[in-house]
Amino acid sequence: MGAEFVQFSLTPILIGIFASIACALPGNFLILRRQALIGDAISHVVLPGIVVAFLVTGVVSTWPMLIGAAVAALVAVALIEAVRRLGRIEPGAAMGVVFTSLFAGGVLLLEQSDTSNVHLDVEHALMGNLEQLIWLRADGWGSLLDPVALADLPPELPRMAVAALIIAVLMLVFWRPLKLASFDEGFARALGLPVRLIGLGLVTAAAVAAVAAFDAVGSIIVIAMFICPPAAARMMTNHLGVQVAWSVVFAILSAVLGYVLAGYGPIWLGASNSVSAAGMIATVAGLILGLACLFGPARHRVGVAAGG
Repeated sequence: MGAEFVQFSLTPILIGIFASIACALPGNFLILRRQALIGDAISHVVLPGIVVAFLVTGVVSTWPMLIGAAVAALVAVALIEAVRRLGRIEPGAAMGVVFTSLFAGGVLLLEQSDTSNVHLDVEHALMGNLEQLIWLRADGWGSLLDPVALADLPPELPRMAVAALIIAVLMLVFWRPLKLASFDEGFARALGLPVRLIGLGLVTAAAVAAVAAFDAVGSIIVIAMFICPPAAARMMTNHLGVQVAWSVVFAILSAVLGYVLAGYGPIWLGASNSVSAAGMIATVAGLILGLACLFGPARHRVGVAAGG
């Protein structure tokens, strides 16, 4: 049983955990800044950028994906400004038009592209391929100490682990500026903090998390993890540090329970087939948020300034 778990379940669960944490950490500050939908927007914008990067390079790898996503983000910003000025509509409406149009364009590009030699199609873009990221060379827990077996780990695992670690370290290093700029932008500016640069850095961290997670888990988990664990954590406490800790707990819980329920839940209910791990992880994250809305000790204080 242990060997089977290590081979077929350990790496997908770890990838799901790292992806969830990488998205939840910046999600806390996006929610506090009332920019939660930026995570949703980023997940839409990266798709056409990643597809174009694949069409140019012929491979799905981290740096082309990051560059493609960055170019797509710049195009999106330019288009939003153009739509806002020419159409004379408010920024939220312009964002909605541009982001959905870019995502639709990415889907059309995928449908018309030859992606038979890589795991990149419309279903993959939405739900990832988490179930397929297994560790075939593993034959038990001892493989964790076997260099030969470790060399055969799915590349998505170290990539996602590094992305989560970098985002966590950056958040710790810039904790105080992030906190000040999120709670009182005017005060932060008076102290001489580069408020716009901090905001840009936060969005960049969110984009790195989205791109790193996209290939493995798809856009559904990315969207859910930017919003659900941080929003649920916000209803558990009025202290920012504790909120971030809660968001990590909820992110891990969503990833583990979601993956287990996707594989075994239908069997427990008498069905014969499993369901999408990405869809179930997002569903569990939503259920946790719903429970926090009903029973969270700080649910009535949401909107009140939090402590450090």
